[in-house]
Amino acid sequence: MASLERNNKILLDLVRQPCNNTCADCGAPEPDWASYTLGIFVCLNCSGLHRNLPGVSKVKSIRLDLWEDSLVEFMRERGNSEAKATFEKCVPAFFYRPQQKDCIVLKDQWIHAKYERREFTGENNFYQQVYSSDLFESTLWKKGKDNKQFLKRIFLLSRKDFTLRYFSKEDSKLPKAVINMKDLSAVFQPEKVGHAHGLQISYLQDQRMRNLFVYHENGQVIVSLFNAIRATRLAYLQRTHPSLRDNDLIPQLTRHCLKEGYMEKTGPTQREPFKKRWFTLCSMDRKLLYFKNPLDATELGAVFIGTESHSYSVSESSCKSRGGRWHCGITLQTPGRQFVFMCEQEQERREWLEALRRVISQPMTPEDYANEANLRRGK
Repeated sequence: MASLERNNKILLDLVRQPCNNTCADCGAPEPDWASYTLGIFVCLNCSGLHRNLPGVSKVKSIRLDLWEDSLVEFMRERGNSEAKATFEKCVPAFFYRPQQKDCIVLKDQWIHAKYERREFTGENNFYQQVYSSDLFESTLWKKGKDNKQFLKRIFLLSRKDFTLRYFSKEDSKLPKAVINMKDLSAVFQPEKVGHAHGLQISYLQDQRMRNLFVYHENGQVIVSLFNAIRATRLAYLQRTHPSLRDNDLIPQLTRHCLKEGYMEKTGPTQREPFKKRWFTLCSMDRKLLYFKNPLDATELGAVFIGTESHSYSVSESSCKSRGGRWHCGITLQTPGRQFVFMCEQEQERREWLEALRRVISQPMTPEDYANEANLRRGK
């Protein structure tokens, strides 16, 4: 019993050290599990994913399980920093490192890539060559235009001309769409797509946002495509902005939404009935987009979000909903118009206010001014 208590105390002291106090794979704080074959401390969620690698990783609870002296000594010798120096030695700049809140397929494939396939140890560069190849082809299930049925489509990512094409048939010579890498972004949306490997691909067409919703049954395939898109987009940005460093370009590879969900919206005179719409807010392009449904291919409209010094502001609204069921109001003031939205719950209103204020507080870039002008011109 004394040995058990001593070993658990040693492990708890080890996991409190700065190099070990976050999960080795997703960065979650206070990990309480460990892989005693890899010598790393991981969170509960990632420990479950390590169980899918029985030949590589074996895990125990550092609080509840019995630890032999030899295993404790191994953990003392290794630790997260030592393991990262080995298994993350050569992670490409474009490769997405999942965080605590990311979906399971991203974290699962990150763990497989690091420890099972050993993609980043420097032993070989096969996978880096695959992600950065001139042509990357994948067959995906894509949501149809007029219904919720998913249809098999061929996607071809080209580094030669920085495009993503997709074809409706295997023998099609002409693509259904050619998407320029300039405005393309891919982000995992499993809940929205309705599949654990669901990916949303967004791009601009005629100044309007278009969405493609796709998935693949194999997690490695869809995550490889995701990282290949990031690799191709980084190459495009490097060519377009040769004076910028990779650290400045990496945040632009994937356009994450600050907030998305349903709100009710009224018209310009604020006398029109409130209509339920699906909204998404992105800080990268400073736009609040709205759709009729979450899986719509094309936006119904967009509101540019500038800064306070340019007469943009957001506040709680006391406006009464005309015919709407929701009563937690938000007023968004822009130079050309006042927008009124309604949320169902007070918590939702607080989250939207926080997200909108976050965008308003960010200084605008020259590209933001151009986007604002283009949006006004399009109206």
